Amino acid sequence: MTTKQLAKQKQTNNWFACLVVSLCISSDKLVFCPMLCVCVCSRRVAMATRMKLKLKTVFVLYFMVSLMGLIYALMQLGQRCDCAEHDMPKDRTISRLRGELHRLQEQMRKAEPTKLPHKLAVKPAQPTIYIITPTYTRFVQKAELTRLAQTFLHVPQLHWILVEDSPHKTPLVSGFLASSGLAYTHLHTPTPRDRKLQEGDPSWLKPRGAEQRNEGLRWLREDRRGQPGADTQLGVVYFADDDNTYSLQLFEEMRGTQRVSVWPVGLVGGMRYERPVVEGGKVVRFHTGWRPSRPFPLDMAGFAVSLKLVIANQDACFDGDAPMGFLESSFLQGLVTMDELEPKAENCTKVLVWHTRTEKPKMKREEALQKQGLGSDTAVEV
Repeated sequence: MTTKQLAKQKQTNNWFACLVVSLCISSDKLVFCPMLCVCVCSRRVAMATRMKLKLKTVFVLYFMVSLMGLIYALMQLGQRCDCAEHDMPKDRTISRLRGELHRLQEQMRKAEPTKLPHKLAVKPAQPTIYIITPTYTRFVQKAELTRLAQTFLHVPQLHWILVEDSPHKTPLVSGFLASSGLAYTHLHTPTPRDRKLQEGDPSWLKPRGAEQRNEGLRWLREDRRGQPGADTQLGVVYFADDDNTYSLQLFEEMRGTQRVSVWPVGLVGGMRYERPVVEGGKVVRFHTGWRPSRPFPLDMAGFAVSLKLVIANQDACFDGDAPMGFLESSFLQGLVTMDELEPKAENCTKVLVWHTRTEKPKMKREEALQKQGLGSDTAVEV
């Protein structure tokens, strides 16, 4: 047999293992797809042994490449996505909706609640609290009214009767009420000159706010008189000064008043508090430091009256000429006896209102600048 024939027979008889590895490239990843074709020649054991070694090598290679691919895929999944571009349309939508909501709220606040059509009026589910507040022009007026209004906004079914000590309505108070978001009535009446406190007079020298409170009562009686069932209307009348501090709980305490309800007042009369003393559910005396023998030694902030009682007693009012400390008694004497008082605030043991007072601001530098023609712009409302 020739050499050529021997080589051909050797090529035919010596089968060996064939390894085919195809490389597939897709986007930014490399994927190895091994295809293994092994034919073992029965004639030569040595060749088979070598092929086993090659198979082991290929398997190890395949395992390592697969493991690297898996690690790479996990790293890609763990990376943070920059979602700013996706969030921008959402943020713009939220911002637009918030702006629309704010615009609608402003329109609702500008609508005067007391002038709503009768058909839109909702029958109250609970007694209305009518707050009568005297006020007068001074540097801290708007600041104090703002603080008071912020409290009233949290009280449901409340109507604010604000009475200016002035011959006319002032633009400051008119504008303030229009933007307050409260149901309100704006009134005015001046205090007679002989009853006004003069510069340097102590605040207790003369009764203050009597004319304004009486004006509020007058409006309330006339307004309610024209309503159906005026004699049986549920409501409470409370006299809230613009410089006091009020707990929200106080208004819920007074809402159930049948005739006249009472409670303690803090920081008043040179004492930590003044209060009615209750025994057996009845008021028997008053804890006060000055003239406890008064008919009703109460602070103006320490009682509320039912609307029915106010309407039924048309002549009940505050006496502007009453002696010092007797202003409250001049009003209550025509409405109730001490035995009929209704103690609130845990039998008059809890203080829910404080007789606070804002310090008068010093304007020495402002006055000095005004003399130089450099004073603050009066068009800026304070």
